[in-house]
Amino acid sequence: MQPWDLLASDSVQGFIEEAHARKCDALQVSTALNKAGYSNEDRAAIMDYMALVPKFREKFCSGKNANKDSARGVFLLCDKLALEQSTAQDIGRWKANLWPHGNGESAEVHDLCCGMGGDSFFLPAGLKVTGVDLDENRLAMYKHNLQAFGKDASIKCADVRDVARENGTKMAVSAGMTKTDYFTIDPARRAIEGENQRDLRNLTPTLEEVVEISKHYRGGMAKLPPGYPPAEIPDGTEILYLGGHSDCRESLVLFGELAKNPDTVRAVIVDKNGETVAAWTRRRDRSLETLDDDLQEKLDRNDSLEGKDRTYRTATSKSDLPLGEISTYIAEPAPVLIRSHLFNAAATVHDADAHLISEGIAYVTSEKPLPAPGFACYEVLAHTEIATGAVRSMLKEHDVGKITLKLRGVKLDPDAEIKRLKPKGKNTAILFYTRAYGEKVAILAVKTKERSQSSL
Repeated sequence: MQPWDLLASDSVQGFIEEAHARKCDALQVSTALNKAGYSNEDRAAIMDYMALVPKFREKFCSGKNANKDSARGVFLLCDKLALEQSTAQDIGRWKANLWPHGNGESAEVHDLCCGMGGDSFFLPAGLKVTGVDLDENRLAMYKHNLQAFGKDASIKCADVRDVARENGTKMAVSAGMTKTDYFTIDPARRAIEGENQRDLRNLTPTLEEVVEISKHYRGGMAKLPPGYPPAEIPDGTEILYLGGHSDCRESLVLFGELAKNPDTVRAVIVDKNGETVAAWTRRRDRSLETLDDDLQEKLDRNDSLEGKDRTYRTATSKSDLPLGEISTYIAEPAPVLIRSHLFNAAATVHDADAHLISEGIAYVTSEKPLPAPGFACYEVLAHTEIATGAVRSMLKEHDVGKITLKLRGVKLDPDAEIKRLKPKGKNTAILFYTRAYGEKVAILAVKTKERSQSSL
């Protein structure tokens, strides 16, 4: 019996459902599987899979559009890596609106590098889909999972580049020949299981190959890591940064007929049901995509201070906003605004004098509060140098006994620092450890009352 045959069997799925309902622990599960006669290898596979069941149900079967009763009985096939890499239901439902709807044609889609199928689960019902991958295990997952979502999908084990070229040839030779109109692709971006690629350009296929693939279809979309260098994305495309309130999960590049607004950049916050919470748009400006040598040197210096990943997540360029002193308010832009370099326009529409306090760090300061959901805004109480005595005095002056420590541009252990400060007082506040004009600074602030921000 193949591993997927075992996990898809009624006996195993019935066992898992009962074990979850009874809230059995690992020892109880292992003992029960042993009594049922499963081998050590099968027991390990079933227990690993059991840990994924609540995770994939939460990722793909939650929200107001999901049937909670039927979701309890959904069994998708996946492994840990396939689940981590797949597009979740909130983003998947939102992206469904980008595809053609109700135009009377029976369009077809190639899901290239299809994995377990996350990018196909929420495609509009009128689209025919074929999953393409070189991994037969992934194709087995894909076929099973699309059926679980009520979709009749085809599969093809092949190199996606060859499939695209073949499709392009059919389109060129005769309009009457079988062809596929659109594509979606999620290039592989992890070299070792469970480990993210440090070089975001190291994709398979590469972006250059994805661009070549796009030429063989009427339109399509490519899912890139959020931090992929935008300067490498070609003109004529539409770039979208998608995520929730506290994350940016992908940079989506639209090609051909799907790029309804070519050479624009959008940032979109999506709720758990796949509905738009807020969106911002600008014309593409390559000056926002390239860092000069001076700023790159500062960012490299910040890498050593707070770690490469964190700096990459919060980096700004000189053209985002000017530098200035710490003002009445300090705000954290939503991650999709940071990635898209749209927080400058989103901030200045509410305060024309909004500015940064340090290059390379996305904290915006202003005289007027910047509204949610684009910003988490705080009123500044005081600021001082980062020195234990000075910070303690600032906390004491404002009677602060409970703090949340936020770090950007400063590397230290937050829990150890809070213990060292020994705050005593009745008030609660936010303590920012960051940089102003490149120098370390501690900023004490309190959360402002949130008000709604209109989309741009």
